[in-house]
Amino acid sequence: MNDHKIIFTGPVGAGKSTAIRSLSDIAPVSTDELATDITAERKEQTTVAMDYGVLKLDGGETVHLYGTPGQERFNFMWDILTQGGIGLVLLINNSRPAPFTDLHFFLSAFEKFIDTSALAIGITQMDKADSPTLDDYYRELPAKYFNTPIFEVDARQRHDVVILVESLLFSLDQCLEA
Repeated sequence: MNDHKIIFTGPVGAGKSTAIRSLSDIAPVSTDELATDITAERKEQTTVAMDYGVLKLDGGETVHLYGTPGQERFNFMWDILTQGGIGLVLLINNSRPAPFTDLHFFLSAFEKFIDTSALAIGITQMDKADSPTLDDYYRELPAKYFNTPIFEVDARQRHDVVILVESLLFSLDQCLEA
């Protein structure tokens, strides 16, 4: 029986906690607290340490799901949470004012981890903002990430998040069956 660890990251409001909640086979552990800074303009609560859930795969394997805080002031948790991880799911909120800035910020912040693991990108809130498009995101990716899977994701929908995680796992082991 194998245990794996996947990290979910992205800016505040991208859907990290929601994605873990929709995917987890257990009641997720959350460290949400009332937002007291500019984040309060976007949402009532924010993750201050991590979210945690578990996905049980066929064959007895377990994927531990860790969500990072989206605020840079909690970035000390990012290195802690990525230790032992096999891949990164980056969620980007398409309705934020500068989603490409968010994309580049998180690719840079997690570059060392991504270079030794795998990456999949989910674009959320495309129902609220249909631009930029997925093609725009592909064009915006640095060349070293040209093979990275990018999907439109509704973090509330388990099926959407499963496809994103499956693409991450497939990029780690291309011998996996769909």
